[in-house]
Amino acid sequence: MTHSHNLLGEPPATLLPGDPEAEAALAAGTDPAEVAAGHPRASAAWAALAEAALEGGRTIEAYAYARTGYHRGLDALRKNGWKGYGPVPWSHEPNRGFLRCVTVLARAAEAIGEVDEQERCTQLLRDCDPSLAP
Repeated sequence: MTHSHNLLGEPPATLLPGDPEAEAALAAGTDPAEVAAGHPRASAAWAALAEAALEGGRTIEAYAYARTGYHRGLDALRKNGWKGYGPVPWSHEPNRGFLRCVTVLARAAEAIGEVDEQERCTQLLRDCDPSLAP
């Protein structure tokens, strides 16, 4: 006997659609700032900017880029049926931009002493995909 619904009550995983043009530009080495300007909804571009800023010691820039990508990702998740909870798996490539933004946001928040934001982001990562947060 097969069932077509989740007996545990957890919603199905949210799988964001890709942005092939933005993804191709990033893969080709186009400056992430140029990609973000041309594709402001592409969390992957914001994630690349945030990661580079954090690696370069520009914590506040990283925080701002990550927060932008996080909000653009939330918009996309909601548009695709996410109700604020449930799986957003890393294994689905288009989800990674959002999840990378949340990761950088957590790290940048921790660096500036914003513990409640760091904890909230870490919990969000755990909720989206338990493999992502310690």
